[in-house]
Amino acid sequence: MPKKNQVNRREFVSRSLGVAGAAAVVLPRLQAAPPARTNTANGTVSYGFIGAGSRGQQLLQHLSKTDAGRCLAMCDIYPPNIDKGLKTLGQNADKVADYRQVLDRKDIDAVYIAVPLFAHFEITKAALDAGKHVFCEKSLVFTPEEVHGLRAACAAHPKQVLQTGLQRRYSQFYQMARQMIDKGMLGRVTHIHAQWHRNSDWRRPVKDKKLEEQINWRLYRKYSGGLAAELASHQIDIADWMFGSTPVSVVGVGGIDYWKDGRDVYDNIQLIYTYPKGHKLLYSSINNNAHMPFGGLPGVREVGEVIMGDAGSIQISLDRGTGHGMWYREANAPKQTAAGTAKENWTAGATVLDLAVGKGLPLLPSAEIDVTDKDSFLTKEMKFAKKWLYQKGVLVPEEIHDPVYVELEDFLLCVRDGKKPLADLEVGLHDSIGVILSNLAMDEKRTVFYSEMEKMGRGSAPVRAKA
Repeated sequence: MPKKNQVNRREFVSRSLGVAGAAAVVLPRLQAAPPARTNTANGTVSYGFIGAGSRGQQLLQHLSKTDAGRCLAMCDIYPPNIDKGLKTLGQNADKVADYRQVLDRKDIDAVYIAVPLFAHFEITKAALDAGKHVFCEKSLVFTPEEVHGLRAACAAHPKQVLQTGLQRRYSQFYQMARQMIDKGMLGRVTHIHAQWHRNSDWRRPVKDKKLEEQINWRLYRKYSGGLAAELASHQIDIADWMFGSTPVSVVGVGGIDYWKDGRDVYDNIQLIYTYPKGHKLLYSSINNNAHMPFGGLPGVREVGEVIMGDAGSIQISLDRGTGHGMWYREANAPKQTAAGTAKENWTAGATVLDLAVGKGLPLLPSAEIDVTDKDSFLTKEMKFAKKWLYQKGVLVPEEIHDPVYVELEDFLLCVRDGKKPLADLEVGLHDSIGVILSNLAMDEKRTVFYSEMEKMGRGSAPVRAKA
């Protein structure tokens, strides 16, 4: 007879299916008027790529793996970036220095935009006006004027797809976490602790001093939203998604306290966001220590979130292209959960619940560990072994596909099939508003209310920073 907290591998498999199987179902798409379907040759979307710098190169690595789209033009103001980008993509395309030449082409259906933040709005609006579908990296916009301006531009072009580069929305692990919340498995969720810590100066080498701001644009406020835009934006979006609402207010502190090198964006920020029902996001980002204080995710560094409820917690991260997640149940979890009784919601079995209280249980993509009648004997044994190793904390499950790849390909499928993206205009704008108001709260050393955005940036044209 096994002891109370012990279970053999097949017992673990059968009892954990309630966690892995139920939570792994992908969330349905948001319901809204869909964009128009695009007539594409052989189901392939023709696109232009604007901004083949550091982030652009990462995106192109993923785009090289999909047949859903073909690049017809690549644009960058620095010619070596174009050459490198085409090599990365493995395709031939026209080389363009001015993005307007991409937008003028009638044979291009869509564009990917991966330029520095300060230029997002200008190019995105021009692309919409030119009839193109748009994928734009986060943060979607830079200023309050641009929040209002882009909302108006999209309203004028309702049949076009606009997607924001917030890849955690496309992660199986984060989708599982959202469904576990919906099923009441964390009880009443109240807090999220999030961090993105690095131990580096965030600076790129510059051979020609004239190119300092062009290459290190993230370090200068006239181009960049700093740590709030480049890192916190991902986790602000996660909190909005998991809490199911956007914040009421934000307060925080920031400083240039470690890297005294001429930058004018903060090198460390600490923020607290308050939501309508009292939920709170506590956020930290620093540039001189990469330690992850949350235990339980082997091999994870720098970045992650802990989603906390009165019945349990999820520790989760998207690190180096794959999601990681562990579920921990509170020992004195309330019998009544947010979605119903414990009996109705804890579908995994008593032994699994005991394990979750002790060491936690991993979130598992169902396709990786579900045993089916079609599996060979060897495949079944491999899946049993994986589940056993996951339970022991020896092996961490991985994403079936990198969420960046998923979001990039899904954009092409949304364009082709007239679907609404998971990270759409409003998701992107709420995220950008969070970034803008976070910086304002730190700059003015006060509590900033989200309602202030409605009056900010009205009645004037967007202020454009010039390189």
